[in-house]
Amino acid sequence: MKSEFVICVKNSDYAASLELRKLYPVLPDPTAEARHLVRIVDESGEDYLYPANYFVAVKLEEPARRAVRRAVTAESTFSRTARIG
Repeated sequence: MKSEFVICVKNSDYAASLELRKLYPVLPDPTAEARHLVRIVDESGEDYLYPANYFVAVKLEEPARRAVRRAVTAESTFSRTARIG
């Protein structure tokens, strides 16, 4: 799956970790791709592999891509700070 972002369309077996219709950033992992898996940061805040058919790749226009990247970065920074503090 050669996409920077995916939307979750299936979460059976992973309901606590994946939210349906949520946009997730994809972390590059060629080995996972070869096995029809996708690496994302899930609701736990950690990166895990999931079946690629649980997601649909989306292409965002540049302004949207930048905005989502900023939001993801801010959210992950907040999550790490909240766990530490």
